[in-house]
Amino acid sequence: MKALFFDVDGTLVSFNTHRIPRSTIEALEAAKKKGIKIFIATGRPLVYINNLGDIAHLIDGYVTTNGGCVVIGGEVIACHAIPMDDVRTMMRFADERGFSCILVGETDALLYNATHEVEEFFHRLLDLDQVSSPITLDALLKQRITQMTPIIPAEVEAEIMPQLPSCESSRWYPTFADVTARGADKGEGLKTVARHFGFPIGSTMAFGDGGNDVRMLQVAGIGVAMGNANDPIKAVADYVTASVDDNGVRKALEYWHVL
Repeated sequence: MKALFFDVDGTLVSFNTHRIPRSTIEALEAAKKKGIKIFIATGRPLVYINNLGDIAHLIDGYVTTNGGCVVIGGEVIACHAIPMDDVRTMMRFADERGFSCILVGETDALLYNATHEVEEFFHRLLDLDQVSSPITLDALLKQRITQMTPIIPAEVEAEIMPQLPSCESSRWYPTFADVTARGADKGEGLKTVARHFGFPIGSTMAFGDGGNDVRMLQVAGIGVAMGNANDPIKAVADYVTASVDDNGVRKALEYWHVL
């Protein structure tokens, strides 16, 4: 095994404690000592990654915004920008239908049509102190936009997505969708990292629990679904481990003799 790829929320980090279980930290430390590289593959942008301090010294790179931006050693090695026409279309829908939407640039994020309720929701779900960076909308739109997260139900997503021809969407929580440039997903992010470091896809293992992890689990040499994952994720996995709160990462690494 050459590399491990981990989703964050519900995989590495518990939704209950907002922390990484001690067993997971120790398992990753052991894998690192064996020369295995460790990568994060998350829907969060870098500016939202506030919960990996316990393993920051172990991480070799980040696939962020569901594959929209890949960062290695502080350098962006791949960025899949959403065309500005599609960004403007999403903003128009947000204005017309009155929903909030997180717009994510390369270095900043902003909650468009912000409400206190939405900010409080993301604080509870992701333990974020601040959803929006201290940046104006005009300044944010000068950055390449790598992800849009409208807070809408699935039926509204189905109505809007045909109007965004250069985009695709995924959903890992019922309340919102993540919209990225077409062709950008965690699976493509894994491939980008593998090419960058020169290791074969077959020597990778990926862990996830949400709808945005499907492609990554399919692409990886071994795809592991957490016990707390929903059924469609488990269906595409090579192995279903225990939940994040029941030492699922360590158990899977032991099962596959990585440790």
